Amino acid sequence: MRKELYPIRLLIYILLIGALITLFPACALITKNTPFSGREDLSLPRSVSLCDEQIPIENPGVWEKLDREFTIAVYDRPQVILWIKRTGRYFPHIEKKLAEEGMPDDLKYLAVVESALIPHIRSSKGAAGLWQLMSRTARELGLRKSRLIDERLDYERSTEAALSYLKYLRNTFGNWSLALASYNCGEGLLKREIKKQRVYDFYSLNLPSETERFIFRIAAAKLIIENAARYGYRLKKKQLYKPLEHDTVEVRINRRLHLTKVATSLASEYRVLKLLNPHILQHQLPTGRYAIRVPFGSGLKLAAVLDQFDNESSGELAEVPPQRYVVKRGDTLSHIALKTGVPVPTLKKLNNIRGSLLRVGQTLQLAP
Repeated sequence: MRKELYPIRLLIYILLIGALITLFPACALITKNTPFSGREDLSLPRSVSLCDEQIPIENPGVWEKLDREFTIAVYDRPQVILWIKRTGRYFPHIEKKLAEEGMPDDLKYLAVVESALIPHIRSSKGAAGLWQLMSRTARELGLRKSRLIDERLDYERSTEAALSYLKYLRNTFGNWSLALASYNCGEGLLKREIKKQRVYDFYSLNLPSETERFIFRIAAAKLIIENAARYGYRLKKKQLYKPLEHDTVEVRINRRLHLTKVATSLASEYRVLKLLNPHILQHQLPTGRYAIRVPFGSGLKLAAVLDQFDNESSGELAEVPPQRYVVKRGDTLSHIALKTGVPVPTLKKLNNIRGSLLRVGQTLQLAP
């Protein structure tokens, strides 16, 4: 009977050895990728504040919530490195505006948690931009939102709007912790919960899990970024992303202008203008008054170019491009994108094209 068990035991040993061989390289990879040398102090400090308000971490429940968000964030190496790199691009502008408004500098970490400092990001719930504003809120704050332009994606305009909203919430609720909570869950819900629970302290309220975590996530981002070296993140200043050099120009556009032709007139490129202006959603400058960004030193030239377009009688430069394109023999999506100025992803989305196959004579829609 025992001899019959030998093949089974041998098979078990082989499987165990294979598992160990697989496991050890994985362990080595995890060790290699961790930002920690083993000498870092990954404990929370004895005192933590947010927007000049103390977080009561002497309360075990509060300490655990902050420790949870801190632990989740500090061990996410790629995310934290990108956070820190992007601060070099966007924090200078946000810090300047906060100082001008006399608001706490810590509010800049709200943008880190909301968008990871990605100005064109969108959420599944419809929020967009650096500060993740909803469409209705954005319009109430004076931001332009249409199928052609979405100023939530303009980090300069959206920062002004977000700070205005935060100041209003602070005046409404009386402190920054409740203001930030209402930014997340809405002032209506927060007012109802305060009235129902008869508690006017964020750390004593029972709120939706996402809102409760929100404040502690902001505090954790502040702790990590302000003390990056302590927690194992040692980036040099030259590794940070630099602000995009540009001129911001307030324009009034009387008729739609194709971005490609504007870029050509500025000795620039379509790609550059789209990078500087993620709030321009299509391949045209829509009509109306708003701000656009152009390469540094091109601001004055833009004014002259726009005047030229306005005075153009025949109007090739200023004419609205056609709304449809008929596929010709030899056409590809890339060729059509170059001809029309409509990016390939937009062409595919507008025409429900999944691959890259086109038919001669097929009519493609170029705009919504």
